[in-house]
Amino acid sequence: MSDLPDPHLLVVDDDERIRGLLQKYLIRNGFLATATRDATHARRVLSGLEFDLIVLDVMMPGEDGVSLMRSLRENGITTPILLLTAKAEIEDRISGLEAGADDYLAKPFEPKELLLRINAILRRAPVTQVAPETPKFLTLGPIRYDMERGEIWRGGSLVRLTATESLLMRIFSAAPREPLSRTKLVEKLGRDRGQAQERAVDVQITRLRRKIEQDPRQPRYLQTIRGAGYMLVPD
Repeated sequence: MSDLPDPHLLVVDDDERIRGLLQKYLIRNGFLATATRDATHARRVLSGLEFDLIVLDVMMPGEDGVSLMRSLRENGITTPILLLTAKAEIEDRISGLEAGADDYLAKPFEPKELLLRINAILRRAPVTQVAPETPKFLTLGPIRYDMERGEIWRGGSLVRLTATESLLMRIFSAAPREPLSRTKLVEKLGRDRGQAQERAVDVQITRLRRKIEQDPRQPRYLQTIRGAGYMLVPD
């Protein structure tokens, strides 16, 4: 048996019936689950507890899910977030990813798919490791990337990454100066193939550039290689 604690999930949904069903279903499938009814309630819970993942409904009265997520990201909370959305348009999903989501699931959905999505996100989440005796670093101008710990430092300040951004840095740092296609990145991120997921990768690349580039519009280190994909070029 594993000695690791069960992952603790936060469910945020204004529908009492759905909220209760999700909580019970997650508990039956080996998770700890806390349920909150709206953004205000979620903020109170998040102020005192840490979670491994947040399952967040988009359409809520008052502050909606995307607004809450954007605020959490701006305040340095990097907990993986899975959006539940009734909106099926690709642009709406892209907007959610731009705001900081790690993945999305359109309503109505099969409970089994929810589990698969949650487990996929948790597998991608970075795991804190003990610092090795001889750490390996990549230098990107003023940025230093610790390859063993999966951390980005700007001077003495840690740059906070989402789970997906952290995994992208691990992927790129394992093959510096080697172009990686969007299809290959989708595969390594453990997501289903398709144009929407490739566009989602573009969004994640844009977000990552904002954190490692001096001018994200003219990237020096995470370059676009025409016809080939993206490539990390350290100093």
